[in-house]
Amino acid sequence: MSRSSLRTPLARARGLGSAHSGVGSFISERATSVALVPLTLWAVYAGIRLGQGGYDGAVAFLQSPLNAVMAALLVFVSALHMKMGMQVIIEDYIHLPRSKLPALLLNSGLCWLAAAIGVFSILKVALVGVGAH
Repeated sequence: MSRSSLRTPLARARGLGSAHSGVGSFISERATSVALVPLTLWAVYAGIRLGQGGYDGAVAFLQSPLNAVMAALLVFVSALHMKMGMQVIIEDYIHLPRSKLPALLLNSGLCWLAAAIGVFSILKVALVGVGAH
């Protein structure tokens, strides 16, 4: 009988790494989900308001500090939620380390790039208020 077959399942699992790091990710995913509920309701309201005012109405809408902050929060929290969700999918379904690491890096890079472009665009309209007509 081999030495490893005498070990308990817990003893065999202990050598596989940390098992407590997933709790933080789980809570973060749920927190962004909860945060997206009121932000999405605000986005529906904003879409209805923006649909009525045209370009000048949209600029005026985003120049309100509350609306600019809500829009920036929506973009940022959505990008964070998207990054975490895709990370779970990549970690669960891509098993080759040479494929997993580039996929995780690309996921993070694209999500943060999208968030940065979105927040920058909102701030530009909110603070400057001009653009191509």
